[in-house]
Amino acid sequence: MATPVLAIIVPCYNEVETFKYTVETLSAILNEQVEKGHISADSYMLFVDDGSADDTWNLISGVSSVQPRVRGLRLSRNFGHQYAVMAGIDAARTSCDISISIDADLQQDPRAISDFVGCYKNGAEVVFGVRRARETDGFFKKFTASGFYSLMKWMGAEVIPDHADYRLLSKRAMDTLMLFEEPHLFLRGLCPMLGFNCAPCLASRVTLSNSMYLNAVMARLNTR
Repeated sequence: MATPVLAIIVPCYNEVETFKYTVETLSAILNEQVEKGHISADSYMLFVDDGSADDTWNLISGVSSVQPRVRGLRLSRNFGHQYAVMAGIDAARTSCDISISIDADLQQDPRAISDFVGCYKNGAEVVFGVRRARETDGFFKKFTASGFYSLMKWMGAEVIPDHADYRLLSKRAMDTLMLFEEPHLFLRGLCPMLGFNCAPCLASRVTLSNSMYLNAVMARLNTR
């Protein structure tokens, strides 16, 4: 198998506070994986600005102009997390062999990226980042998470328990995903339906900062 070109897709919404740390952390991981020969030197990060109201796009644009492994995509408005991930996949799939989507706050442990690539080299075309444990979750969060997965199963949706949107897709999986024309995207439900060899990959949850997407959603709910 040829050394794959990896695109790390990072949806961003008002990420000024986390952006510098995210770029530095992912750059170090990319450099390490390139040095070890696990991925191609042409691998890169694609930051998708999902209509941020702060200076996120200017930061992306500035860094991408001086760092060849940083690229940016700016959406015309705030479409939402799932659509930002999908736009990133669509933009990257012609210039990479595999993509890994990860949230900008890096609460999904980015150190697992090397394990994702290992799963791909062992034959998996879809790799799901599965949360290792929920010791830090309170009773309410554990209860609602369990209820969510039970509801999805009852509705007939194939959803991987304790998996968010931290996943690897091969080029073939990315191309197939683009054939779906769902008006309301739910990637956790679509990706298991792609029909390719799948593998779970355990990843810890790292509490580094508050999720900007979660804050935005909660703010909208509180105003209703």
